[in-house]
Amino acid sequence: MSTEENLPAAKPADGEEDNAPIFERREPSDNNSLKRAIFSVPIEVVVSVGTARPLIGDLLRLERDDLLPLDSVLDDPVELRVNDRVIARGELTQSEDGSGKLGVRLTEIVDISDFV
Repeated sequence: MSTEENLPAAKPADGEEDNAPIFERREPSDNNSLKRAIFSVPIEVVVSVGTARPLIGDLLRLERDDLLPLDSVLDDPVELRVNDRVIARGELTQSEDGSGKLGVRLTEIVDISDFV
């Protein structure tokens, strides 16, 4: 344990400016605006369609147009994951705009209070 950990937090002397970061000086009424600030932080959502467990030799022999079979079928639900945690489940669907892109229609949202 370092000696710095045992010292009380320094307070500014009279006439000195408080240079503490803003998040340490905020008032309780600022909580809602700070919570809303995280809404614009980008995250990566991984959609897990299925898994495969091939041998390394089989992977090395794969060529263009070869098929790597998964342990799931088309009607199986997919999982949406953030940081390796399942946050929702759904079903694959094709975009209605005719672009051929895939999307996920959510069928179940995990209760995130279990993560806290």
